[in-house]
Amino acid sequence: MKESNQNTTPHKAGFVNIVGNPNVGKSTFLNAVVGENLAITTPKAQTTRHRILGIVNGDNYQIVFSDTPGIIKPAYELQESMMDFVKESFEDADVLLLMVEAGEKDLKNEEFFNKIKQVKVPVLLLINKVDLTGQEKLEAMINIWQEKLPGVEIYPVSALHGFGIEQVVKRILELLPESPPYFDKDQLTDKSERFIVNEKIREKILKHYKKEIPYAVEVETEEFKEEDDRIKIRSIIYVERDSQKGIIIGHKGSGLKRIGSEARKDLEAFFGKKIYLELYVKVNKDWRKKAGQLRRFGYKLD
Repeated sequence: MKESNQNTTPHKAGFVNIVGNPNVGKSTFLNAVVGENLAITTPKAQTTRHRILGIVNGDNYQIVFSDTPGIIKPAYELQESMMDFVKESFEDADVLLLMVEAGEKDLKNEEFFNKIKQVKVPVLLLINKVDLTGQEKLEAMINIWQEKLPGVEIYPVSALHGFGIEQVVKRILELLPESPPYFDKDQLTDKSERFIVNEKIREKILKHYKKEIPYAVEVETEEFKEEDDRIKIRSIIYVERDSQKGIIIGHKGSGLKRIGSEARKDLEAFFGKKIYLELYVKVNKDWRKKAGQLRRFGYKLD
């Protein structure tokens, strides 16, 4: 009696790390491939502050996508930590995705561009937002980047509209090494529920406030209590100045209510439960420049 054929396809797994200038669409791409609004997205630069993993699983593969902060020349300690997350992504990548947008011809930090030239792993260059440019301009961009990075594979995509993503994922699967999965097959991200809450709240602040306010804000969730029918959450919005506290709260609390209402709706959609959200605002003077405070908020420092 013959034994039944079993699936002998080897399992593949690896880290696919996304790097590029601020606001080119890295987080939008991550959300598109994962199928969840995992990373927050806004039109403002420096929306992403941490390295966020989004895990895509199949029967014979696990792709660990890594979203990173936009590459900048750091001006203070928080930005130094953000760039450390980018450096980390160069060290453990099995495939590197360099994302640019139509019209870009270089990175904002030459050190990182030189690192990309020297990496030993495959580099896929994604030209994003091609829905906003014409064919002639796109072809000119492809020529420019082929000269800058000879041998790199170039893929035109639109992360927002899903164009070209399937082709990129197919190529990634061809390039990944054989390996057992790094995470449980039902895991979506390496981040905690509290981190997700913090980011959703911060996204609303980035959306509604201008100038320095969004960049002076950090969010910390002190309580995340899941019950049968709802989740109770208490979060603190930290700012650097008393004047910023007043601006966030708004006239008769209107600003804080708006942040809370919009964040709650997003969190209910993400967690699939009713959310009871309490928000408070506190001053933490110059937290962006203090190593101890940055470590407390989850930033890495050399």
